[in-house]
Amino acid sequence: MLCKAFHNTYIPMDKGFMNLCAIIDWNSRYVLAWGLSNTHDSGFCQELLEQALQKHGHPEIFNTDQGSEFTANAFTKILNDRYIKINMDGKGRALDNIFVERLWRSVKYEYIYLSRPETGIALYEGLSEYFDHYNSTRMHQSLSYKTPEDVYMVA
Repeated sequence: MLCKAFHNTYIPMDKGFMNLCAIIDWNSRYVLAWGLSNTHDSGFCQELLEQALQKHGHPEIFNTDQGSEFTANAFTKILNDRYIKINMDGKGRALDNIFVERLWRSVKYEYIYLSRPETGIALYEGLSEYFDHYNSTRMHQSLSYKTPEDVYMVA
């Protein structure tokens, strides 16, 4: 496993927003872990990171953007303690991690904007279904029309 990436995006809700975070495998685009929070909290990201590392192992390189939740000492310590190299996107450079940006576009256009979930619970349930679909049944042209799960399980 060469590289994993961890990024977040905001999901607009009727009353505020939810913060959606996901960790993906760069090679397969497989969503390894994801979570929702109503805050912009590094502790939440640390828990999600620990969960992904425990379940899916340690990559050589871990990519994030330069958000405060990812540059926090407690977050980088998790990676440093496991001798995982940290790579951070340049400031304002969304294309440095095109795979996650593409995931956010897919999530928003294929689920969020069509379904418009009204509550955090509805959003969570819908995203659970969406990520299951994304990983195991949605074929990707960039993966030679295979699913992320098919590619991830072979690697």
